[in-house]
Amino acid sequence: MKFSLSSSELAERLQAIGKVINTKNQMSILDCFLFEVSGDTLKITASDNENTLVTTLKINEAGEDFRFAINAKTVLDAVKGIPEQPVTFNVDMQNFNTTVNYQNGHFSLVSQNADEYPSYTDFPEDSAEIKVDSKLLLDSVGRALFATAPTDSAHPVMSGVLFDITQKDETNNEDANVSIVASDGRKLEYTRWANENNVQAGQYVLSNKPALLLRSLLARESGEITMRFAKEKAEVRMNTFSMTCRLIDGKFPAYNKVVPKNNPNRLTVNRMAFINMLRRVLVFSDAVSSLVKLHMEADQLVTSVQNIDYSLSAEESMICEYDGMPMNIGFKGTTLVDFLNNIECENIEFQIADQSRAVIIVPSPQPNAVKDDDGNAKSKEEIVMLLMPSIIND
Repeated sequence: MKFSLSSSELAERLQAIGKVINTKNQMSILDCFLFEVSGDTLKITASDNENTLVTTLKINEAGEDFRFAINAKTVLDAVKGIPEQPVTFNVDMQNFNTTVNYQNGHFSLVSQNADEYPSYTDFPEDSAEIKVDSKLLLDSVGRALFATAPTDSAHPVMSGVLFDITQKDETNNEDANVSIVASDGRKLEYTRWANENNVQAGQYVLSNKPALLLRSLLARESGEITMRFAKEKAEVRMNTFSMTCRLIDGKFPAYNKVVPKNNPNRLTVNRMAFINMLRRVLVFSDAVSSLVKLHMEADQLVTSVQNIDYSLSAEESMICEYDGMPMNIGFKGTTLVDFLNNIECENIEFQIADQSRAVIIVPSPQPNAVKDDDGNAKSKEEIVMLLMPSIIND
């Protein structure tokens, strides 16, 4: 049995889905890629038994349908070193001896029987299904991953990324939305857009690994993505790849309740100018606390730091838009910089209740904003970040 295909295309696909394979597996067959030839299509599967990635490629010279498993590290390391050219796989289905021929050489190895590879049940038909643009999903998951708790957290659900689907509920004054959320208890981030097809409500938490894998795959995709959610697992269908993963069993905290509702103090600054100012003054901050104090009044923002142990200090001011009472507020400077780097926009707005409550940070204006009939900016996409302030001595 044989087939041929592009070496570079094969290497690219293997590198993408090979990230799911663990370095150590209880089942040795999971050290392999599953190759399945059907007509002029090659389907390649990689799995760690909880998360499964699949990709398909067009092939040449294929005859009968057949399937085999081949060591992932060996074949990937070999193929990615071959310049762009056709490579031909010859597989003896009696003893699974496999030879891969290319322009100036060949390599041989023994494959494994594909029947040993785990089979996975079909996805439930009664699942919740959403469709979303790949760029929107990529950006949303990427921002959320920044806010997740460590994977060894005492609360595993906090180390994952929540997909929260709501339906219109007049009783609770709740809109129909899809929200992608993450929080580690000190910071929170969510991206929200309208649930236009009124998909059934539910909360589904992807663990950290499949969320990272999804971000990696989405970076290679374009167009519309389909996501399906069932009680225990999720499926993502892309143009080139598909992913099935097990969901975290647990209830995500009621994140909406921690978002302050009354925030009369509003600070708007140029994002990159603020980042650069923070980087300059943080050189002189305490290395452990990284504490930075912001003083806001009228149209001026003053940023200052102090390192008492080494007699270091720095202060810098910049023009801003501020509507509120004169105020001092503190943040962990390195975290604040990371927050601002985690979003792409020209200006950023801080919505502040007081020095002790979580501060809302949003792009100004929100992405894809348009004005309604009353001249107010409306956006199909809402990005919200929350950061707890640090204690300072006024």
